[in-house]
Amino acid sequence: MKKKSLLVVMVLMLMLTAACSGGGGSGNNTGQSSGDGQVTLRIAWWGSDKRNEYTQQVIDLYKQKHPNVKIDVEYALFDDYWKKLAPQAAANQLPDIIQMDVSYITQYAKNGQLEDLGPYVNQSVQLGDVAENVLKTGIVEGKQYGIPTGVNVLGYQYDPAKLKETGLDIPENWTWDQYNELNKQAGAKGVYFDNGMQADIFFNYFLRTKGLSLYNAEGNALGYDDDQLFADFFGAMAENIKSGGTPSPEITSQTKGILEENQIVKGKGIGEWQWSNQYVALQQVANKPMELAPMFGPDMEKGIYMQPSMYWSIASSSKVKEEAAKFIDFFINDPEANKLIKGERGVPISSKIKEAIAPELSEQTQQVFDFVAAMEPKASPMSPPPPVGSPEVIAALTDYVEQVNFGQMKPEDAAARFRADANGILANNM
Repeated sequence: MKKKSLLVVMVLMLMLTAACSGGGGSGNNTGQSSGDGQVTLRIAWWGSDKRNEYTQQVIDLYKQKHPNVKIDVEYALFDDYWKKLAPQAAANQLPDIIQMDVSYITQYAKNGQLEDLGPYVNQSVQLGDVAENVLKTGIVEGKQYGIPTGVNVLGYQYDPAKLKETGLDIPENWTWDQYNELNKQAGAKGVYFDNGMQADIFFNYFLRTKGLSLYNAEGNALGYDDDQLFADFFGAMAENIKSGGTPSPEITSQTKGILEENQIVKGKGIGEWQWSNQYVALQQVANKPMELAPMFGPDMEKGIYMQPSMYWSIASSSKVKEEAAKFIDFFINDPEANKLIKGERGVPISSKIKEAIAPELSEQTQQVFDFVAAMEPKASPMSPPPPVGSPEVIAALTDYVEQVNFGQMKPEDAAARFRADANGILANNM
């Protein structure tokens, strides 16, 4: 019986050892493949039907060129994507290749769930013609955890015919005060000047124009001390809703994310504040000529920055890291693949690819490329990636801003409440 018990213990120990060896690790862990040389990759991303369609075409192209590779895909809309990813991370079962967002990369990196891609840079993933300030955006605590898929820049995307019809004109080098006045003038004529601004993104832009940011450098508190900045920014946004130049919260909550319901598409609005890589989809649904204008100032150059639309990351638990890195290189550097992508994930980071696909671009996509090129020399370095806890901070900010917009809370009170909540969340990073 003792011998039998000892045998059982040894078997259990071997099983435990095998289970433990499946996780983590760093460096060029090329993992395992089947005996016939076949390799299976799992890749996950979020996005629209259009993104899903061309991404599958890129994957099919990769498999044609690498017949020994099988690729399993997982995709969802943005919110559902992170809900699916969280339990996979907890179980140490993340996909090999993960589309990563700037809001989450710090959290996943600090939790040890992402591979340091530094050893792969200019080895498996060629990035020699990528601007250093672009590549740096994927660095967390000195390690390269993400490779940008492309870059974006904020701006105002508008219908010039509707602007002219309303009797308005966008001044060159316009200012915050001029924007608010245009918004009120549009509202007085029964037209929406815009659909509002996403709270965290545009408040951070506003803070940057003043040499500040939403988070401090350490990521353990807010990056500004004067709550009047919050009150000024969101108070003005609420006034624009009251004057009719921006839709009410009831309207925006019903139409959020549905391009067909956008006020520009419906002919009731002039423009939209958003990232440059969102322009083509909006223009196509609107089915009318549109243009892009830069952000307003003063000090627009301090506020504007090139932000990765998203990153490709590799799970630290992956057993096929080298193959995963090769796929990322293909996605970034293969001309045929990028003729399918056409900058939908942001303007390509490779200067060679930008040049190679230029003849393939639609007029609308070329507008985006030109706009980003015009803004790039004016842009300041991007703030560090949002710290751990930032999704909770953004949720709190969104909630308080909504109460201000509904007239349920004064901007000054919301500013103080938000500061208390946000600093309480971020204090865990000390």
